[in-house]
Amino acid sequence: MKIFAISDLHLSTAVEKPMNVFGDEWTGHFDKIKNDWNNKVSDNDLVLLGGDTSWGSNLDEAEADLIKLKDLKGKKIVLKGNHDYWWNSLSKISSRFPYLDFLQNNCFAFENVIICGTRGWGIVNENSTEEDKKIFEREMLRLELSIKSALEKRKNNEKLIALLHFPPFDADFKDTRVTRLLEQYGINKVLYGHLHGKDVRIKPSFFKNGIEYILTSCDLIDFKLVEVKL
Repeated sequence: MKIFAISDLHLSTAVEKPMNVFGDEWTGHFDKIKNDWNNKVSDNDLVLLGGDTSWGSNLDEAEADLIKLKDLKGKKIVLKGNHDYWWNSLSKISSRFPYLDFLQNNCFAFENVIICGTRGWGIVNENSTEEDKKIFEREMLRLELSIKSALEKRKNNEKLIALLHFPPFDADFKDTRVTRLLEQYGINKVLYGHLHGKDVRIKPSFFKNGIEYILTSCDLIDFKLVEVKL
């Protein structure tokens, strides 16, 4: 089994939300992703989708986007992003889209790896609003809940991969409460997205305090799935 990851597909079949405001490279971007996906992924592989999958504002609008993933190869795990307004209760989205697995306060075990994680939020600082602080604290609780769920399932020292939407650090890549929590529980790899455009400060992959952090925003990885090697 191979593991691949990509995030921020921002599909918009049922709504008018063109992403080429971030650059002409977004024109026909899902065709680029699909072609790369078909060339890399087998039915036995795992694909991690790190949020902002659809611009749909409800399940009906999102269905046209999510069904595009149905016939693509591999087992797919989907995380919520900040623009996934269609996201509903776990039971409702799971029954509506049974060909996808959804990560929310839970985890998934496959062979020698366990996937956990949460959406996350912007790192709190002195300029954060009270609402931002509230959301951040809630996401910290969800992250810890998901990690603890993974540890309960861990039987043979399986690798732990944390799937996030928001970066776990600011542009300076310094330690944060998020990175310290990930280190505390021995996470092996962290995948994150959310960032777009040519002006953002990025490191496609780097190690920090023993954890590998991998960027998955589709435009910043040339609309190609990243292979997560264990």
